Amino acid sequence: MSRQVWKGSTLLNPEPPVLVSCGPAGAPNLITVGWCGTICTQPSMVSISVRPERYSHHLIKESGEFVINLPTESLVRAVDWCGVKSGRDVDKFSAMHLTPSPAAKVGTVLVEESPVNLECKVTQVIPLGSHDLFLAEVVAVDVDERLLYESGKLCLNKANLIVYSTGIIWHWAANWGRLGIVLGKSRGKSKSLVLCSFTDGLQAQHKPTRFLRGGMRVSRPTEHVIRSLHII
Repeated sequence: MSRQVWKGSTLLNPEPPVLVSCGPAGAPNLITVGWCGTICTQPSMVSISVRPERYSHHLIKESGEFVINLPTESLVRAVDWCGVKSGRDVDKFSAMHLTPSPAAKVGTVLVEESPVNLECKVTQVIPLGSHDLFLAEVVAVDVDERLLYESGKLCLNKANLIVYSTGIIWHWAANWGRLGIVLGKSRGKSKSLVLCSFTDGLQAQHKPTRFLRGGMRVSRPTEHVIRSLHII
């Protein structure tokens, strides 16, 4: 395999772009965050990275609370738009026709149109350079009941969630089998991996090209590139 050596960068992709709601319930704001991740199981903790000059930065720092709203394909336009507009100048909820709903455990609101909302309380803020890293405990998770099986188990594949990778928003749905498939412990059946890109919030309609990867059939439509999101 021939390789090139590039300078160090943040080329860790794909990653979930999320809509973070913050600020007082009477005047909430939204910010699109590209750098978001899980950092601990017990207690349940996540992190988000926000530039200090962002309007949402001081809202989160002052309140010590925020909500991570997982976006779906129907929220692609909102994810893009909320990443390039400032809450100093516009009411993003109103502009994007999104519904602020009361959270269960924090003082800010969640996005009603998002099927999964993680209510977070900040435990630590770490200045890193261009960004400050907010470490937070997840104190509650709000889940749309339509994503649940009769048994009560969560099925995120029903949510049509999206991921972001090098300037492209993807709809990513896959089932490669349960964890442990490499060791032969998984009982789950492998299914096709479906990658769909979006332009202007609309799913690209293409007949997929099929090929084999690791003995599993993969379905991949032609990608459509949208403008790079200003999410960080």
